[in-house]
Amino acid sequence: MLAYGAALIDHPDRFGEVWALGLDEVLFVREGPYRRQHFSTSIVDVGRGQLLDVVPGRRGAEPKAWLQHQGTKWLGAVGVATLDLAGSYRAVFDEVVPGATQVADPFHVVKLANEKLDECRRRVQNETFGHRGRKSDPLYRCRRLLTMADERLEDHGRTKLLGLLHAGDPKGEVATAWHAKEAVRELYGHNDAELALQFVDRLADDMVDPLQPVEVRSLGRTLMRWRLQIAAWHTFHVSNGPTEAANNLIKRVKRAAFGFTNFANYRIRSLLYAGKSDWSLIGVVTPR
Repeated sequence: MLAYGAALIDHPDRFGEVWALGLDEVLFVREGPYRRQHFSTSIVDVGRGQLLDVVPGRRGAEPKAWLQHQGTKWLGAVGVATLDLAGSYRAVFDEVVPGATQVADPFHVVKLANEKLDECRRRVQNETFGHRGRKSDPLYRCRRLLTMADERLEDHGRTKLLGLLHAGDPKGEVATAWHAKEAVRELYGHNDAELALQFVDRLADDMVDPLQPVEVRSLGRTLMRWRLQIAAWHTFHVSNGPTEAANNLIKRVKRAAFGFTNFANYRIRSLLYAGKSDWSLIGVVTPR
């Protein structure tokens, strides 16, 4: 595997020009007495769903070095760069492919809104009742209803949610965070590219108002920082989904191998499984 696998994955024709590029992290290994986590970064052709390479770490230095190694001509063909809300990957794209349009993954934007909503719920729970959520507490009972999409709530569910919020949310902070989450979801309810940026700007401006809960203000500041990347989705309609799919394939390889501790073996196995190698070259390539 090491001899022929390395030759296959490093073959110069394994991938060509890439128009849409994605970066995302995936856990490599937990090791040591404290089970310290070590991550890797997946570099993916989002257009073809092909894993291009895996580099150690989740900071910007390793993917930046890999991209620069591909050369100016290859980088010039990259038109779209997809990512979650990770500042390190944003800095890589800013420096290495400044001409590419960055697109923030919609799933992670909505996920952040749900996380802020849950943070608000837990804070109000502690401030109101003096303890963490228990099964009889109103805010604990409505935690799943809060994260459901509004259009999926039936009349009974919506009535239950509003009743529990009335009982456990005296200042209306959780309800405000819930409406903020739904407003973020509405960002992706239309395909008007011109309207999208105006929508993000006005929504973020409303959220950072001093009267809003602290979690909503934090969400608004994040939307401001990523306004262009969020609005860009309405033009290109690409996401980091293929990168997440590649990470899922990597996790399958890890499960089959009962984990890795050697990064070279981890990289080769992952690329042989998800890198779309040309197996017809197995009798042609020179083993290493």
